[in-house]
Amino acid sequence: MAHIHYKIDLTAEVFIVFQNKVLLRKHDKYHIWLSVGGHIEIDEDPNQAAIREVKEEVGLNIELFHEKNYELTNLQGYKELIPPQFMNRHRINDCHEHVSLVYFAKSDTDQLILCENEKSSGCKWFAKEDLEDPKLELNTNIKMYAKKALEKLSHQE
Repeated sequence: MAHIHYKIDLTAEVFIVFQNKVLLRKHDKYHIWLSVGGHIEIDEDPNQAAIREVKEEVGLNIELFHEKNYELTNLQGYKELIPPQFMNRHRINDCHEHVSLVYFAKSDTDQLILCENEKSSGCKWFAKEDLEDPKLELNTNIKMYAKKALEKLSHQE
């Protein structure tokens, strides 16, 4: 988790869908439900970061989602990237911000393998109706992203 700059970092976050459920993790430092993700390292592109973070944090192999009308063509010297579904900028503390690239992805299993140093007090698969539980106290954006991921990926398995 290298910081590229002391004021702002780029991050990739992934809302993973398996059999009409979306995976969220409860962050131990912030005590809120978030997607899986983390900092984009200096030597990787955002797609690589999204895939790496998911593998490191929850042990899943994923396929990043992209619209069917989007062609991934690679020309000499260029690598086309899957675009994020959303992007946001948010404050982490008084002097640091994140610009997050929000991806949706599919997994072929719901069996998680949490790493030893995963900073999470829990991971859970949520159905759409589960996201409405007021006890979850979901951040508005997290709830919206999770619902959108379910809308786009639930019937594609």
